[in-house]
Amino acid sequence: MRQHHRILAIFLLAMVALGFSPAHGATSPDSEPLVLYYFWGQGCPHCEEAKPFLAELEQRHPQLQVHSIDIMASRENLQLWTETAKRFGSRPSGVPAFYCCGQAFEGYTPEIARQIEQALEGQIATDVPKISLPLFGPIDPSQLSLPVFTAIIAGLDSFNPCAFFVLLFLLSLLIHAHSRKRMLLIGGTFVLCSGLIYFLFMAAWLNLFLVIGHMGIITLVAGVIALGIGLINTKDFFYFKQGVSLTLSEEAKPKLFARMRGLLNADSIATMLVGTLMLAVAANSYELLCTAGFPMVYTRLLTLQDLPPGVYYLYLGLYNLIYVIPLAIIVGIFTVTLGSRKLTEWQGRVLKLISGVMMMLLGSVLMLKPSLLNNPVISTALLLLALGVAGTTALVVRRFRQA
Repeated sequence: MRQHHRILAIFLLAMVALGFSPAHGATSPDSEPLVLYYFWGQGCPHCEEAKPFLAELEQRHPQLQVHSIDIMASRENLQLWTETAKRFGSRPSGVPAFYCCGQAFEGYTPEIARQIEQALEGQIATDVPKISLPLFGPIDPSQLSLPVFTAIIAGLDSFNPCAFFVLLFLLSLLIHAHSRKRMLLIGGTFVLCSGLIYFLFMAAWLNLFLVIGHMGIITLVAGVIALGIGLINTKDFFYFKQGVSLTLSEEAKPKLFARMRGLLNADSIATMLVGTLMLAVAANSYELLCTAGFPMVYTRLLTLQDLPPGVYYLYLGLYNLIYVIPLAIIVGIFTVTLGSRKLTEWQGRVLKLISGVMMMLLGSVLMLKPSLLNNPVISTALLLLALGVAGTTALVVRRFRQA
């Protein structure tokens, strides 16, 4: 059992290092915020059309500060417009008017919106310094946030008590076959199929959010759901399987166990592979409620990024690669040692607590300011905070019960 604890601790520390080290030497773009002045007037239809665009800009660029000024509200605002236009080498002639990056933009069309975004991205590329990392060479810190966030969320999601329970029980049964080859084949196939099914599940979330678009209400709803899932998982640490619980149901377990025992009696490799595939489909179907939180949050944040369609799926592939790593490690350990390990109730509850705290933090950020998650330092800080809170809580509860 101590060996299992060490593996868990080593992997969590590795994920912390992965999330923290790339941005460690970087200068955060938040330290020198970009400023965009937006002058508008009541009753102006083009001004209203520009507001969703500006909201999206703030989500994509957390260092951007938009100063929205209604020129009809006061004489001082009108004077400020005149002074700002003069400072940017222009003169006020009509609203909406935008001033940023040393340029003035008047009116609002898709072309003007594109020009504003290009000016901002050009300024960001100029302001953010490059850093040099061993083996990788020069790195642009502004491009690290999404990969770091992917590694953090996928790493946390990979410690899934439902997935661990199914895989560990399957491997425990395979021990009786006394065949490392069969254990590696069935266990490896199960992990591979689980990763592919999880990828398809996340792709469905991704396409749903892409169809819905960038509406702020959707992000708010995703945050509320994430907060609810976090509360349920945290509750499970204190009151395991009491009330609403996102775990494998007792009704589903006998069906999964029957499929697992059937694999022991398979008389050919083809039969084993087909049976393992069917088991993976059934197990992951039962696990969807148990695992819905992190994929939903991640895919929603992913669709808020302006990426080419193919890049979205590359990030899903990276996420799922990280997700299956601990499952593959478990299969490797069982294959080498032919040992028997079971996920104890306490270990499952601790994993639930870590997941719950992180989900509550992510849900709160989604509801308040989702653009913060674009910052790798903030993403890493959330991970460290979740691990710290969950670890301290588990330690206090363990000692209290032993007293």
